[in-house]
Amino acid sequence: MLPVIALVGRPNVGKSTLFNALTRTRDALVADVPGLTRDRKYGYLRVGGRSAVVVDTGGLIEDAAAIERLMAEQTLVAIDEADRVLLVLDARSGLTSADQHVASVLRRSGKPVLLVVNKSEGLDEDIVTADFESLGLGSGVAVSAAHGAGLEALVSRALDPQGLTVREPDAAGEGEGGFEDSRAIRVAVIGRPNVGKSTLINRLIGEERVVTFDEPGTTRDSIFVPFERDDQHYVLIDTAGVRRRARVHDTVEKFSVVKALQAIEQAHVVIGVLDAHDTIAEQDASLLGMAASLGRALVVAVNKWDGIEQDQRAQIREGLDERLGFMSFAPVLFISARHGTGVGELVKAVNSAYRAAMREIATPELTRSLEQAIAMHQPPLVRGRRIKLRYAHQGGRNPPVVVIHGNQTEHVPDAYRRYLENHFRKRFRLKGTPMKIEFRTDDNPFAGRRNELTPRQQRKRKRLVRHLKGKKR
Repeated sequence: MLPVIALVGRPNVGKSTLFNALTRTRDALVADVPGLTRDRKYGYLRVGGRSAVVVDTGGLIEDAAAIERLMAEQTLVAIDEADRVLLVLDARSGLTSADQHVASVLRRSGKPVLLVVNKSEGLDEDIVTADFESLGLGSGVAVSAAHGAGLEALVSRALDPQGLTVREPDAAGEGEGGFEDSRAIRVAVIGRPNVGKSTLINRLIGEERVVTFDEPGTTRDSIFVPFERDDQHYVLIDTAGVRRRARVHDTVEKFSVVKALQAIEQAHVVIGVLDAHDTIAEQDASLLGMAASLGRALVVAVNKWDGIEQDQRAQIREGLDERLGFMSFAPVLFISARHGTGVGELVKAVNSAYRAAMREIATPELTRSLEQAIAMHQPPLVRGRRIKLRYAHQGGRNPPVVVIHGNQTEHVPDAYRRYLENHFRKRFRLKGTPMKIEFRTDDNPFAGRRNELTPRQQRKRKRLVRHLKGKKR
């Protein structure tokens, strides 16, 4: 499982800037205003081949006002669900009483803590880290989140196995038909509380099977649930839907974002469950967008469809098209998990999306398809010269990656990229999976040719150039 890293500290020490640097996104708002971040924000760390779930938090303040207390509660939840906490400090300000308050909270939590001394550009690393050793939390790492300095060293320390315990899949999910079974399709079921995830899971695998893998009193939550349907092996990766009820202390925490992100990372196919009686929330779109950005095959299941009046159904479909237009590749199915309506079609859609994500396409087929696309709609001109796309080959699966070689490919506009994506998707039946197109400019075979001429050929070339110039005069 991916480790969970929480960024904690007093306000305005650069936690959100560090979050953006580690996740290579601009998801967290950044401004020189204390308290800008109030809720927890989640993302994936991708630095130096290492991966983790990163949680950005608001600042911890000792004498907090009403809104700041709510912000602190969010931070404490992030600390509780983290495998390691990064205490972010400001090298320019030095150690403050607010830093000492945060450190005392972290000591009481019992979590492994790593000091991150931010804004250290231009300063001596040993001096700035020594200023914070009095906190009693060990030596720190000097970084500059704004400039990207020291991040690889930070990731190496943050993901050091020493003191970092990450939950692994339960042994019950291993073996034949389990997590280690290469024949099994790994399916993650994600969604908000009360959308019907548990009912859908029970419909797929049976109530007795859920109880077997979700007994109260076990030491760990079991999230890998193997099952078989129509001679096909699956591993269901649940999120909060089948969590042990005794472990759920807060209604809000019934939906664990961390578990959803970890499940998406592990899955081949993601089923996003929505409630037909409710509007699509930002959290729904964000999680589905996260799955699409990771390249996971995706199926959207709109549950509780049997209770919707006929005159409302068209309106709901329009709302889905509007809010989920960015993932038009994903099939949308309308089901009733309680009564079983449409669940069979949902399984077929999962199988189809998996086959599309894992499809192997021969280079001649891709090249012919590229030529057909160009014949129907040529690439645009760039400074009077036509962009030339010569051939294509497959560069990866899950999601399918198509690599196109040609000239001036760096100038291919986004609109033409989308045109090619839609063409390949229709031609090779890639419904249910995102796909990526990469363009590569081939080297000029005549570049440097002049330097390859022998001295005699160079003299002959010079005489010919002088002769042609004389004729022009």
